Amino acid sequence: MRAVIAEDSVLLRVGLVKVLEMAGFEVVAETGDAEGLLAAVEEHRPELALVDVRMPPGFTDEGVRAALMIRQESPGTAVLLLSQYVEERYAADLLATQTRAGVGYLLKQRVADVEEFIDAVRRVAAGGTALDPQVVAQLLLRRGGGSDPLGRLTPREREVLALMAEGRSNAGIAAELVVSESAVAKHINSIFAKLDLPPADGDHRRVLAVLRFLDGTP
Repeated sequence: MRAVIAEDSVLLRVGLVKVLEMAGFEVVAETGDAEGLLAAVEEHRPELALVDVRMPPGFTDEGVRAALMIRQESPGTAVLLLSQYVEERYAADLLATQTRAGVGYLLKQRVADVEEFIDAVRRVAAGGTALDPQVVAQLLLRRGGGSDPLGRLTPREREVLALMAEGRSNAGIAAELVVSESAVAKHINSIFAKLDLPPADGDHRRVLAVLRFLDGTP
């Protein structure tokens, strides 16, 4: 798969290139600003764009705005946003797009765990999702009050839902919670029933359904 990287920190950009190449990606372009990112995506039509949230010239939301343009104009390009801090509104902006397959939002500190980071990158590039655990925690907290259907879930089901939203597989959830995969499957069926979400084939479709609920959209 081909990838482009947009990151203004040269050291981090070089590191990301190495990590992606190690994972089997071909990095066809790298840039330090949003304008260069958009030009690279238009020229190469890559399968994946790795994008820093804050880039020159303003270091505010240039990367997010570029990512939203990519999702609109090049839906075949998966987008993984990288941020220094948890900024829930940027994750919400990305999840609010019509095309939600192949999206991710991770804190930059996750890059240090190379194996886990590569797994997230591959999942997003394949059309799945990857949300940083801290972002998921904030989304769950925001949606957990009042008459929200999320309140129907047991504490264990909320844990499973959070791991699903991160993009974990049943096996990954089972390993994290130290339970059997059959127990995870039962929790997931219960979650879909309580949230009035129809079962979906394929792990990434299941995650997208959960993300639609967390984002508060139909």
